[in-house]
Amino acid sequence: MAQLDIKRVYDTPADDDGYRVLVDRLWPRGVSRDRARLDAWCKDIAPSPQLRTWWGHDPARMAEFADRYRHELDENPAVAEFEAMLYDHDRVTLLYGTHDPDVNHAAILRDYLLEHRRGARGTAIGIPPERVE
Repeated sequence: MAQLDIKRVYDTPADDDGYRVLVDRLWPRGVSRDRARLDAWCKDIAPSPQLRTWWGHDPARMAEFADRYRHELDENPAVAEFEAMLYDHDRVTLLYGTHDPDVNHAAILRDYLLEHRRGARGTAIGIPPERVE
């Protein structure tokens, strides 16, 4: 699997960001497509609008939000497709639009992907064994 990093989409793109993926449902305000320098925009991997509204980026709800978002990811068919895309790149930077680097869904998504990258028999989910690290 690719090395996974997270970064605010408002931060200056760097050459070592690798494959840059916006993982928000909404386009970040004030950022042009040129400035974002995206390789992909994966809206379907972001929290549902209902969950995002409930959370409201409230740090007090972070733990429960993380549990609910992980449950959504478990049920989300876009996750397998997203994981497969990760294997095509050595480094992937997950981009998010919120201000707080500690209170954002991209960190939860990164951790989820790293924790769930291997299936029950030690093979990466949806990836042939010869492509597993």
